[in-house]
Amino acid sequence: MVIKSGRKRLIGTLAALTVVMALAACGGSGESSGEPSGAAQLSGDIKIDGSSTVGPLSKAAADIFADEQPKVNVTVGISGTGGGFKKFCNGETDISDASRPIKDEEKKACADKGITFTELIVANDALTVVVNKEATWVDCLTVAQLKAVWEPDSKVDNWNQIDPKFPNEPLKLYGAGTDSGTFDYFTAAINGKEKASRTNYTPSEDDNVLVQGVAASKGGMGYFGYTYFEENADKLKALKIDGGAGCVAPSTATAQDGTYKPLARPLFVYVAKASAAKEHVRTFVDFYIANIDEVVKEAKYVPLTAAQKTTLAAEFEAFKKG
Repeated sequence: MVIKSGRKRLIGTLAALTVVMALAACGGSGESSGEPSGAAQLSGDIKIDGSSTVGPLSKAAADIFADEQPKVNVTVGISGTGGGFKKFCNGETDISDASRPIKDEEKKACADKGITFTELIVANDALTVVVNKEATWVDCLTVAQLKAVWEPDSKVDNWNQIDPKFPNEPLKLYGAGTDSGTFDYFTAAINGKEKASRTNYTPSEDDNVLVQGVAASKGGMGYFGYTYFEENADKLKALKIDGGAGCVAPSTATAQDGTYKPLARPLFVYVAKASAAKEHVRTFVDFYIANIDEVVKEAKYVPLTAAQKTTLAAEFEAFKKG
């Protein structure tokens, strides 16, 4: 996925940052340092991997960053949150994208390899339950109804088993793969236990596969991050969720204020300490943070609140100094 639009303002911001860096390198005096004019240009590799939900956000930042720092090669892979942490804690990546917080056993794996890191919240999300556009019979489901569909050993395979008012239409399910943070979050929120899920559904770490599956199945149902729904709203219908206080639709506002219960969630990146010590990695993360509003907008995510943005900047500054 390549996000190309809206780059001019971001490039201007980074260009200004580059000028400041160049002046700082000269000690702020009017004397020439003897260094070439391109001294502020950086080079090196940055490896990012992890969540398919967060991946497009990091990819958007990387694509825009590349316009100003073409010698910094940023690669963004997608292997799911769990798969990303395995690579991160093995020292294979600099940054790990995650749609859930790191688990205790993953922290231990990192500690065993001497990997220290910081956790940064970069966006919000509304984990969205979607159906086919032709599923005109349903607009809202309760958490209990979703649990009946997705819990382990569920025998629900027809829409009329969810509600007798629904038609006799086969239910075809599409969901996150077991390495995905989306899978962990959804199963915990809906079924009450992480990784507790029926197995007879079509799983994928690639959310585009899920989109295509639901779009091609009249009785299809799936779940994935809000950004993927927005990109495919012409093909799919998002369901409202009743978490106990009435039906609430996924949206920017309901994700930020938490009323889209229980499927509103923050999205994370984890940065390794050893990687942040490298100028090209540190500059990329600084850029990511300084331009988070624009990057989130381009990637079509739910933006951070003002308080979250303040915390984000402060946490990375403290991490760099620590």
